[in-house]
Amino acid sequence: MTLGFSRFEFLIAWRYLRARRAEGGVSVMTWISLIGIALGVMALIATLAVRAGFRAEFVDTILGANAHTTVYVSPQRITNEFTDDVYVVPGRIADYDAMATRLAEVPGVTRTAAIVKGQVMASANDRSNVAEVFGVARGDLEAMPRIVDPATSEGDLERFDEGIAIGSGIARELGVGVGDRIRLIAPEGARTAFGTTPRVSAYEVTYVFSAGRYDIDRTRIYMPLAEAQSYFNREGVADEIEVFVDDPERVGEWTLALMQAAGEGAQTWSWRDSSGSFLSALDMEDDVMFVILSVLVLIASMNITSGLIMLVKNKGRDIGILRTMGLTEGSVLRVFFLCGAFTGILGTLAGVVLGVLLALNVDTIMAGLNALTGGGAWQPEVRGIYRLPAELRAWDIFRAVGLSLVLSFVVTIFPARRAARMNPVEALRYE
Repeated sequence: MTLGFSRFEFLIAWRYLRARRAEGGVSVMTWISLIGIALGVMALIATLAVRAGFRAEFVDTILGANAHTTVYVSPQRITNEFTDDVYVVPGRIADYDAMATRLAEVPGVTRTAAIVKGQVMASANDRSNVAEVFGVARGDLEAMPRIVDPATSEGDLERFDEGIAIGSGIARELGVGVGDRIRLIAPEGARTAFGTTPRVSAYEVTYVFSAGRYDIDRTRIYMPLAEAQSYFNREGVADEIEVFVDDPERVGEWTLALMQAAGEGAQTWSWRDSSGSFLSALDMEDDVMFVILSVLVLIASMNITSGLIMLVKNKGRDIGILRTMGLTEGSVLRVFFLCGAFTGILGTLAGVVLGVLLALNVDTIMAGLNALTGGGAWQPEVRGIYRLPAELRAWDIFRAVGLSLVLSFVVTIFPARRAARMNPVEALRYE
């Protein structure tokens, strides 16, 4: 018995797949199997591409407007020696320039930036919104790719030191634009003889940005570092040191080195610490979606078995004649295996083409659906990002193709073995 496929086996298999009118049921089952596999592979590739694109966009919006990791000083507990009361003093970094320099010297760190953070109430035009203020130097703000993107921002960043930069969501909610003034109200402001009173200051909006994330655009304000230190009573200190590294995906490898460089009492908080649980959930959902869609491909592949069983039954006389002419069991098995394999291969190829086309146009499709539903198909306030991108990865396409072909080949073996073991005498007895 030959181990390879012979030319005549391919010819016979291809002839059987082109069923005549009298064998229309076989032809219909073949087309159903092919279309089912194509749709299953298309859904699998498109889903994996959308999931990969969503994760990439989500991570990019995080890293494009936030530090890869931040270094801060732990709060200190101070006990009053007279009353034994315990006070918690927020951690402040007094020598932030020196600490930033030490952190920048750690191998793999690309840059560092000292920041001051605070919560405020922003108001304008009889509207108000809660906002988080980041006090940064202009050079550090200019190094944030999502903030300085000219396609999604307006205003002049050169005038940043003369005012503030606000997110597009805040600008929309307050009804302001570049050149307008907004009031910022901080709960802990000016210190007086009667205690600390809220501080109210008005600033000109010199820059409006969109970071690509709904929550950032709706809550974030950037203020010059020196002004933020004065506004939040942080003269001469910083709240955190932002650190950026070569490979953000492996930011955890720098934790120990950064803590040693920062000194005693320093702690780190990376973007993975804040978003790690969500990314883990995405990874788990990817695996679950792959398994679920694999079941769909399996169901489509099972139609190949039904079609081949019908084909074997219809071709019983042909099998008997071929066997009496000297065709071996192995040749018969390979002929019917090729019948199923052809269906699986053609369906898989069609599914890859359709899946790639769907993935490449998913953003346009979602935009159309969003327009038809009045914005209900994709809600940025729920999803966090403004668009649904797709990222085609060779590994995902390979997984989908491999799964489809393996399933198609496996389900073909049973009816092919049944055809090979058919007794030619029984097949020709009533002919």
